[in-house]
Amino acid sequence: MKRRKRSESKNEDRLSDLPDCVLLHILTFLNAKHAVRTCVLSTRWKNLWKRLPTLILHSSDFWTFRGFTKFVSRLLSLRDTSLALLKLDFERHGCIEPQLLKRIVKYAISHNVQQLAVSVKCDIRDIPQCIFSCHTLTSLKLSVCHRGYIYGSTLFPNSLNLTALTALHLQHFTFCKSDDDVAEPFSACNRLSDLTIDYCTVKEARILCISSATLVSLTMRSDQSEDFYKIALSTPNLSALAFTGAPYQQLLWSNVSSLERVNIDAETWSTSLESPLILLNWLLELANVKSLTVSASTLQVLFLIPGLLKIKLPCLGNLKLLKVELKPLSPIFSMRLKAAKSWKAALKPSPPPIPDGIVDFLLQNSPSAKVDMINFSR
Repeated sequence: MKRRKRSESKNEDRLSDLPDCVLLHILTFLNAKHAVRTCVLSTRWKNLWKRLPTLILHSSDFWTFRGFTKFVSRLLSLRDTSLALLKLDFERHGCIEPQLLKRIVKYAISHNVQQLAVSVKCDIRDIPQCIFSCHTLTSLKLSVCHRGYIYGSTLFPNSLNLTALTALHLQHFTFCKSDDDVAEPFSACNRLSDLTIDYCTVKEARILCISSATLVSLTMRSDQSEDFYKIALSTPNLSALAFTGAPYQQLLWSNVSSLERVNIDAETWSTSLESPLILLNWLLELANVKSLTVSASTLQVLFLIPGLLKIKLPCLGNLKLLKVELKPLSPIFSMRLKAAKSWKAALKPSPPPIPDGIVDFLLQNSPSAKVDMINFSR
């Protein structure tokens, strides 16, 4: 009798005994393909996936685009339409049929989506315009590359009407000028607290204006296109700023008194001093920063400036922590260093070279700040 009870205990399906809300929460961590497959587990699971509040639809999870398209169409047809779709993550690396894209986006918006991520290669005209005026959206991640990817070919709307939006992540867009000859696409986002701009540029007007009383975190990534333009920041509550890439954008600081955490991972392939000087100008404005994180390549870009260590910094007086990330230098940047005056520093062994005296240069107004050297394995 005891053996029988032990056997029954081993075969007991405790997972299926959990409440529906718990099972649905577990399924939200799976992509849609795997979530749907759970229908074969038991009768309890047969229709559970139809009530998913989150859909992760990536074409990379399928062998063919035809199979992906068929799955998406079938999924939307069978899902319980009485329930809201809180989150949609849709990604297609290759070309996409405009009708499929429009259907999935309109479905999400009509079901009160709150978090929407769309990464596709298509014409911006294939993106339903309702995405830019959805009043339920709190988070939007949008990456739109033109077929064949032509830098700066995807034009972003002049303004947004996303009244509930708090987080915005944009990739591969060109911001167009408004009536006052500046690009100001975020002016209507009155609740925006987190903004990420990846590989974007501006057209005609050479100033991108980011003016927000609610913005707390700003992340920017740039490529090596030597695209020089200005970014005007009027963000009184901005506390965190992160930058990765080539520093070709001049920052115009008008109200950043709350900025306390800065992370810079800079690199340049150019032989010009413009990029290093722009980077130095960024640092000169960091009056209240308490935590500064820089990569080894960032320090090397700075060190390209002749006589850098003789400059008296008027900034970084409140610095409490300096982190130096010892990441390996890229081969192209290493070649750039060899062509510069600091070529000897580039020949030092691993970990990546830190120019002599540059850490003390950054700490000249805060000598008691803690310094962390963070090693990155190859």
